[in-house]
Parts: sequence; C-alpha cells; structure tokens
Amino acid sequence: MNKLSKKIITENSSDKTEEMRLNKFLADAGICSRREADRMIESGKVKVDGITAVMGQRVMPGQNVTVDGKEVSKDDRLVIIAFNKPAGIECTTSDRTAGNIIDYIKYPVRIFPVGRLDRNSTGLILLTNAGELSDRILRSSNHHEKEYEVTVNRPLTREFIKNMQDGVEIEQEDGRYRVMTRPCRLEATGKCSFNIVLTQGLNRQIRRMCSELGYKVISLKRIRIININLGNLSEGHYRNLTEAEVRKLMKELNKAEGES
Repeated sequence: MNKLSKKIITENSSDKTEEMRLNKFLADAGICSRREADRMIESGKVKVDGITAVMGQRVMPGQNVTVDGKEVSKDDRLVIIAFNKPAGIECTTSDRTAGNIIDYIKYPVRIFPVGRLDRNSTGLILLTNAGELSDRILRSSNHHEKEYEVTVNRPLTREFIKNMQDGVEIEQEDGRYRVMTRPCRLEATGKCSFNIVLTQGLNRQIRRMCSELGYKVISLKRIRIININLGNLSEGHYRNLTEAEVRKLMKELNKAEGES
C-alpha cells in the first residue's frame, strides 16, 4: 500500500519546498490533529529551532521542530488501521492514563485515534499517523456516517424510535446549554436493540439521547465509519485498511468537502 499511501498523504499537502503552518506540519507528521497541535503550541510544548513556538507560526523545510523536547520529522508512509476496541480501553494517547489505546495496540510507529469511543463502548475506531486526514474525517460539517449496534434496558416503543430519528434535545456536558441532535436513521433489530446511523459526533451522544428519553444503554458497539466496516475483526485486534478501502474513503471525503 506504500505507493498509494504516499500519493494520498501528499494530495492535500503544500509543496514540501514551501513553508507551512506549524499545526499542519505537526498533523502531517502524525503527532496529533491540527486542533490538538494548536493546544500543544499554546501550552508551550512546541519549539522551532530551540525557540518556543507561537500560535499561527509557519515553518520552513530544514527547521528543527520539537515537542516536549523530542524532534519531529515527517514520514511519507501513511498509516490507517481499523481497531476493534474492547470495553475498558481509553481512546487517549496519554501514557499517564492506564489502559490507553496506544499502549494496548503497541503499533510500531506513532499513531493516534481518529475521534473516540467512550471507555464502556466497543467496536470500530480508526487510528492514523496523518493529522490532516483525521481532521477531514472528524469535520462535523461533512456529515460523515457512523453506524452503531445498541442494546437498551427496556423494550423500544414507536415514540422512542420516532424521537431518536427526529432528533433529541440533549444537555451539553458542561451544562451551559442544550442542543438538538441531527435527524438520524434507526432500525429496530430486537425487542430492546437497534442499529443507528449518526452524522455527528457529540460526546457520548447515543447514551445521552437515550437517557433523555428514559432509557439506559446496556451495550454500544460501533460497526462502521463512512465506508470502513468492522466486519469480522476480532475484539482487541487491528488490521491495516486495504487499498480499495483507502481509495473509497478518500473519494467520500473529497465528495463531502466538495458539497459542503
């Protein structure tokens, strides 16, 4: 997949002979997303040629960039893996968090999760070394689909199904205001179970939607992100995306951005 990967990683990058924004440099190097890069720059963790970086800074080829004292270099090889996350694993890169996803997988190069699944949820999560790609997948305005299998604590009703599909007003976790979730697709799969397809990624969204309607989520498993399916991947295992999956993923990202 190397030839395809190198092509993809450069399709949305500036000419390497030109300067680029520092947050994009860190994202392309697989350190984190652009948003997280901005947070690291703001906190003083990033230096360019030994001088603490500032927000909005640009870097030129050949400049020395460090994060927490460790030198950063760009890698042409794009990595995207699909991981079937078990319950109890935290979707964080922090080595100070017990049970973090990076320590669990032990992938040979630096990668980070694209978004998150809460600790008690299971199923598909993507990990990559390309911050730009991660940002494109997570961009809420692109309405990318994510599909879940959910079991709740009591039988579904027509009212519950309709309310979930139409949108549920949920309180933001900081408690400052409430927001209406986007309309979604929901299909009952059993007396107390359903599949749901969301196009937004509010934190713990399905659990909070169900709670607002008087239901408690017993199990929640993500089975699809855009065109990437969990399939028969065993829990606790990961696989590299196929060339066909990567091509389709890039096509879907480009299509969404062209329409947005």
